[in-house]
Amino acid sequence: MSTSSGSGSENKPNFTWQYQTKFDKVKPKPPLVKNLLWAFMVGGLICTIGQAIQNFVVEFGFGKQEASALTAAAMIFLGALFTGLGVYDELGKRAGAGSIVPITGFANSIVAPAMEFKREGYVFGIGAKMFVIAGPVIVYGTVTAVVVGFIYWMLH
Repeated sequence: MSTSSGSGSENKPNFTWQYQTKFDKVKPKPPLVKNLLWAFMVGGLICTIGQAIQNFVVEFGFGKQEASALTAAAMIFLGALFTGLGVYDELGKRAGAGSIVPITGFANSIVAPAMEFKREGYVFGIGAKMFVIAGPVIVYGTVTAVVVGFIYWMLH
């Protein structure tokens, strides 16, 4: 016969701690150095490609600001293209944050959900699901820009 009140809640923290301890012993450790190197190399390669595109555009006589806009557009296009071809997802599995941080990761976050739901049609599939991941980023980025712009305007 049990002497507890029957709720069993007093054993839950101890059971959770025991389970977590056993789980931590058996779960595989990620190859941290290898993952860091992949992220660094892929992120650096993406940024190097972007810099090469910008240098190429500047050589054609565009100013620094125009070249930056064209470079951003080219990198977004390449990110979307490689996502559509399935290359970017494979790269992301190895590189992790190295492939997500640059602007190409933004393109991937828009195109990937659209590709996933394309069989549901252009309107209810691609159109409705395209901004599932990137939508909140765009909204909060825009709201933050408006607030900061308003504060800047008030101070000057």
